[in-house]
Amino acid sequence: MKIKILLLTALLTVSVSIFAQKDELKILKKIYSREKISDSDLTEYKATILKAEPLVAGSIEDDKVYFAFYKAMVPVLELNSVLSKPENSNNSGLLGKYLTVENVNQLVSNLNATLAYEKKSGKQVYTKKIEETINSFKPILVNYAVALASESKLKEAAIVLASIYDLDKTDVEKLYFAANYAVNAKEYQKALQYYQELKSLNYTGEGTAYYGKNVLTDKEDYFGNTPDAKVDRETKTKLKLYTDPRDEKISSKRPEICKNIALILVELGRSDEAKIAVKEARIESPEDVALILTESDLYLKSNDMVTYKKLISEALEKNPNNADLVFNLGVISYNNKELVDAEKYYLRAIAIDPKYGNAYLNLAILKLDAEKILIDKMNKLGTSAPEMKKYDVLKKQREDVYKGAIPYLEKVTELDPENVEAIKTLIGVYNALEMTDKSKPLKEKLKKK
Repeated sequence: MKIKILLLTALLTVSVSIFAQKDELKILKKIYSREKISDSDLTEYKATILKAEPLVAGSIEDDKVYFAFYKAMVPVLELNSVLSKPENSNNSGLLGKYLTVENVNQLVSNLNATLAYEKKSGKQVYTKKIEETINSFKPILVNYAVALASESKLKEAAIVLASIYDLDKTDVEKLYFAANYAVNAKEYQKALQYYQELKSLNYTGEGTAYYGKNVLTDKEDYFGNTPDAKVDRETKTKLKLYTDPRDEKISSKRPEICKNIALILVELGRSDEAKIAVKEARIESPEDVALILTESDLYLKSNDMVTYKKLISEALEKNPNNADLVFNLGVISYNNKELVDAEKYYLRAIAIDPKYGNAYLNLAILKLDAEKILIDKMNKLGTSAPEMKKYDVLKKQREDVYKGAIPYLEKVTELDPENVEAIKTLIGVYNALEMTDKSKPLKEKLKKK
């Protein structure tokens, strides 16, 4: 008998919980469905959310989906209530008070989940209203993203813009801007995700931007790049609110997208993927020298000097007066022991840019390298008369090496007076040639550093 009573009590407890939960959901539905929600309605709505949450946890899918929907709509209802008041209609500062990145994500996730559930169940309870909410709330979310960006919260702005895209998959432009913000925030994984989706969608962003001069401000305003924007401008021009309508062609963003994917992969150290991505990007932008340099850097890091030199030479063909490219060829030639070529490239870099300090420094290093061979030969000689003659010849050659390096080292210290290593090297050369009048001022200079 006791067992039956206990079982009955448990069943009653479950039943009461279910009825309470259903009652709370009815209250939420009733308030949500009102044409105008008052402040007291909103207070009751939020209190009911708190009461219903623990009750819904073990409920059926239907109840869970709709409770999550009602909960996610709280910031929307709060903002609608606040912004409906005349004194707040243009107060964009209120957005940050009621919106957070977290509740925007929750809103997007649950709106989409509700739409998916209603499509699956065949019961379109809120589908139409959700679509209306998306259309009306999107501009508010855009303004929120802009406000975040203006506060340098680029990571958060990117997430909000990506959420707008998740709400409306036709608005791919928002994903493009999300990717840009993510890059600037150094959120490379997110940016890569966004750019790769843009690439898979074959997004180009091509179109026409519509502008017009505002009669009141006498400044040109941007209307947008959609057919609706064009109609809006035409209407306002006919009403004489705007003059001087202007159209601007928007070029394809696909080359930029492919390029950024490659650059991000480089940044993330994913070299093999980056090489593939760079090749694809170069197909989109064959004249982009920066891309050639990015690709060459990948091969430099993998120590493939043959391919690196080939790519640098290709970049130089497109930009023959780029001193950096010429200098890099000098470095490659030097590393490959092609010293004649190295000197030729360093001198060419200086001819392009007479203030290219690193070229002067590398020329000095190249000249001084010959000293090592001479010293080795001198150290192997004995003290016999014939060998002492050879020693004197080698000593003279060593002095010539020093003299050949001096003009380049002097130029480095002239261009970069704070280059301590160059100053020390120059002092050593002066001392070797017994040019104390030259080395003494430099030593004094070093003491002050």
